[in-house]
Amino acid sequence: MAELGFSEHHQNEVINYMRFARSKRALRLKTVDSCFQDLKDSRLVEETFTVDEVSDMLDGLQVVVHGEVESELIHTAHTNVLLLRQLFSQAEKFYLKLQTDVSELENRELLEQVAEFEKTEFTSSNKKANQESNKPKLAPLNEGGVSELLNKQILRLQDENEKLKTRLRTIESQATSALDEKSKLERALQDLQRIQGDQKLALKKKEITNLEDTVAALRSDFQKTLNASTVTQKNLEENLVATKHDFLKVQEQLTMAEKELEKKFQQTAAYRNMKEMLTKKNDQIKEIRKRLSKYEPDE
Repeated sequence: MAELGFSEHHQNEVINYMRFARSKRALRLKTVDSCFQDLKDSRLVEETFTVDEVSDMLDGLQVVVHGEVESELIHTAHTNVLLLRQLFSQAEKFYLKLQTDVSELENRELLEQVAEFEKTEFTSSNKKANQESNKPKLAPLNEGGVSELLNKQILRLQDENEKLKTRLRTIESQATSALDEKSKLERALQDLQRIQGDQKLALKKKEITNLEDTVAALRSDFQKTLNASTVTQKNLEENLVATKHDFLKVQEQLTMAEKELEKKFQQTAAYRNMKEMLTKKNDQIKEIRKRLSKYEPDE
């Protein structure tokens, strides 16, 4: 089967659009056929016609067919815009920016590939449809069956609602019990705090003393670290100065190397030839100017 390089999902979407386009195309073709049939039924009632009568009939037919074809082309363009609108809207939800290449719409190779895909797909689809039509089908549900299903669904939802109400009452009861237990625990905690007030005060004093010792130790460590940082900073500054000196030295060496390279280049044959050519050109220009000055009018 011909493929367009899509995933299965996107290929099914393309098939659905082709099915829609084929149905619209078939409908418009029937409309055009009816235009010709109406002409036959309404005007071709005599055996002979004059040239003017034939021309008049053809002109009328042309207007009708032109209107039908133009209407279909406009409708097709508008439906394509709506299709693009759907794609762009989905892309913008994910902050994507899609681009289209209109020139590809005239690509003969791709058009032939799409035509082959449509031919293959709908030929196989017609075969599958014929096979499916021969298979026994389930009878549709009558009105009574639908009502029965709806009643069952309503009863199921009512049952679930009752279960949720029962569960809600249970949760409310558990919450009330938890609040009572919380109140009892708070009162017990307050009593315990009053009993152990003196013990806590002693513990707090001890903790404060320990914290003061810890702070003093931290201050001592911080001072040591600060002194070490000062020494490290001085070393870094010295290293920076030395690095700058090395950089200037390398830069000076690079300048000398460039000058030496330029000096060597000036000593090459190519440089001497170029300089000799420039000298000759300058002499020629001077000679031309001298000649031109002879022909300039005196002021």
